Amino acid sequence: MPTRDDVLPIPAGGLERFADFLAMTVDQTYPETPSEPHTSVTGIMLEKVLALSGLRRSGRILDVGCGQGPALDVIRERGYHAVGITVNDEDLRVCREKGHEVYKMEQSFLDFPPASFDLVWARHCVEHSVMPFFTLFGFATILQEGGFLYLEVPAPDTACHHEMNVNHYSVLTKSSWKSLLQRCGFAIIWENDFEFKVPAGPDAYLMFVCQKKAPVKG
Repeated sequence: MPTRDDVLPIPAGGLERFADFLAMTVDQTYPETPSEPHTSVTGIMLEKVLALSGLRRSGRILDVGCGQGPALDVIRERGYHAVGITVNDEDLRVCREKGHEVYKMEQSFLDFPPASFDLVWARHCVEHSVMPFFTLFGFATILQEGGFLYLEVPAPDTACHHEMNVNHYSVLTKSSWKSLLQRCGFAIIWENDFEFKVPAGPDAYLMFVCQKKAPVKG
């Protein structure tokens, strides 16, 4: 029986170099203060996702890359409880001062047991992942079978040129995101391209409501 080292040998120091690389990306983060249209879109899409999922008040929600808590605020107002994660210290402080349960945690290395959440809210965070396939695979792992994922990411090659943002590493096409979601066992039950204009010109966000259909194997 081959070992993991036989299948994927990792050279000496490889994991240390990767840890240093991730630390560099954390240093490139910035506080996510609430702003438009993000706050309005958050409220609208949370209502839609909660309706599509039929989530009970006892359902467990994970807010990935929670910023300073705009989604956590709405979730609490609706009578639900969510756990948030962020790697930015200022965002962590603000959320905890609001009374939210938030942990400092990297989205690709979630420290939660498998099948521990019913809904993962991932709005404008996976474009910050250096390995989005692995990140989405992790979301599927911590979701219950039949659980839901909301993924929203900026579209590439708009007037805003999100791919040029200093800590945007994975601004992919719509077909690329759909392929990755399906490979992770998600069925896309609703999708939309939210198009709007900013001073620089037209911009767009890609939106997906997904349901975990297949067990994740890894």
